[in-house]
Amino acid sequence: MTDLTISAVRAIPLTAQMQAGTRTSQGDFGAVSIVLVEVRTADGLVGYGECLGRFGARAYAELINTVLAPRLLGQSAFDIRRLWQQMRAALTGRAGGMLLEAIAGVDIALWDLVGKALGQPVSRLLGGIGRARVDCYASSINWASPDVMEAQALQVVAMGFRAIKVKLGQPVERAIEIATRLRTVVPAHVRLSVDANWAYSLDDAVAVGQALHRLGYWFFEEPLVPEDVAGYAQLRRSVSVPLAAGESDYTVAHASELLRDRLVALIQPDVARAGGISETRDIATLAQAFHVGYAPHVGWSGAVCVAASLQLAAAMPAFVAFECMFIANPLRDDLATQRIGAAQNLIDGQLAVPDGPGLGIDINWDAVQRYRIDT
Repeated sequence: MTDLTISAVRAIPLTAQMQAGTRTSQGDFGAVSIVLVEVRTADGLVGYGECLGRFGARAYAELINTVLAPRLLGQSAFDIRRLWQQMRAALTGRAGGMLLEAIAGVDIALWDLVGKALGQPVSRLLGGIGRARVDCYASSINWASPDVMEAQALQVVAMGFRAIKVKLGQPVERAIEIATRLRTVVPAHVRLSVDANWAYSLDDAVAVGQALHRLGYWFFEEPLVPEDVAGYAQLRRSVSVPLAAGESDYTVAHASELLRDRLVALIQPDVARAGGISETRDIATLAQAFHVGYAPHVGWSGAVCVAASLQLAAAMPAFVAFECMFIANPLRDDLATQRIGAAQNLIDGQLAVPDGPGLGIDINWDAVQRYRIDT
């Protein structure tokens, strides 16, 4: 068996325009950016990864190409955990944020590479439990006028979704009014949840959370800024609606602050941010230990992140639901030769998990050239 000696690592920054009106409580998002990571072996095998680079894709690519790549050359791609630790030590071993996101892209590529070498999907390498399809919810109804939000909600119901996530923001009175209206017009069998993207103070979050509980909402995501763990503890005591968070947690240590006291009912790490498949797997495993559900965050990611998230969803016992963005996203829809994770792929409210080797997708290089950022 080949030892999968790494011969080259390359990071390619990409950006694409989003459709008008893509909006959260934090503002409009006219474009989305990611970094595609390629890890190549001396035997000619190639694995692909992705990391989020929403506001600085060139900088992420430079970090991977100049700081992380030299630490991998000549190493065996099979030693994923050792390579992860070497990359983490690149900036004194204590850096978070950007470094962990950059590592995520490389780590995903390593898992893809090993899966291809062994002829197995990543879900099986993770000790999969046999899911071929995963339950999902539509994400996300944009924070907009009530009429626009109602129209979008009815649109995704018509697509076949059985659960929907709604963006809410300030002011609180408007948010509660819209949540009430949507619960009235959306069929009762369709679950509704809310993503606030940190819009609220603790007091405002309590008010919204209590209203969502009265309305029967499924979960209330990121009402507070991610670092306010004490606030989440107080909110947990003050509202009955299940809380969700974790897309801004980069490591198991970060996520454990929410998990150990069950401050959330759903933990939502993003594989393209949280150190890749290796660290996200460990977060999902810890969630299982604390009887907390795992619901991978996908957001406006590209096809590689979506594929990696589906592989994790297929394998993790604590998995609950997959985030399926109903809004078109060129970096998801065009980056692979087959469309993955889109609403058009929905079957009875579920998405199929790619069953090919590695992540189960192939890169569309015409799209890479089309969306590549000049460096």
